[in-house]
Amino acid sequence: MHAIIETGGKQYRVAPGDVIRVEKLAGDVGSEIELATKAAFNDGGELVSGATVKATIVGNGRGDKVVVFKFKRKKQYKKTIGHRQSFTEVKVGDILV
Repeated sequence: MHAIIETGGKQYRVAPGDVIRVEKLAGDVGSEIELATKAAFNDGGELVSGATVKATIVGNGRGDKVVVFKFKRKKQYKKTIGHRQSFTEVKVGDILV
C-alpha cells in the first residue's frame, strides 16, 4: 500500500518504512505525527478513501548551502548571499484505512 501525502506545499509518494525529507515541521525528535493524505492506493492499485498516514520524526537538519550572487555590470555592484534550508526527516509508519 502507498499514499500521496502533502506537507510544506509539496506532495510525496510514500509507503510504510520510507524515510523522507520534508520542509521543517514543528515537533521533537521521536514524536509521532499525522500527515495530510491526498490519496491512498492498495497493492492492486485501487484508490482507497479515508486513509491516514502516521509518521515519526527521525531528525532535523539543514541542507547544503546555496550561493546567490548578484551582479550589475559597469556599476561596481556585487553581492553574495548564502542560504541553507531547514528540513525534517520523517519515517513513515502505518497507512491506516
